[in-house]
Amino acid sequence: MRKLRSSTVILGGMGVLAATLTACGSEPDRRCMDPVSRKQLPNYECKSSGGHTTRGTYYYGGSVDADGRISGGSTNKSAVDTGGFGCSKSSGG
Repeated sequence: MRKLRSSTVILGGMGVLAATLTACGSEPDRRCMDPVSRKQLPNYECKSSGGHTTRGTYYYGGSVDADGRISGGSTNKSAVDTGGFGCSKSSGG
């Protein structure tokens, strides 16, 4: 049986730790959506410039069906749990 070098074990452990931290800190998917039809829009429809109102609003998490409609998420970014290995979502209050 072959012995593992300590540097191999340390580097492997650091890789696992990095993957865990990345999963915990990841942002939810953000999509631009028409609030009336709930259809996905191009990102430029949600960006405001020069005080002009935009057609879309950002929607976090969820998924897009074959018709382009978004479901299963929220317009409130903090309401979407990104999860991840070993992560817990806590809320104040």
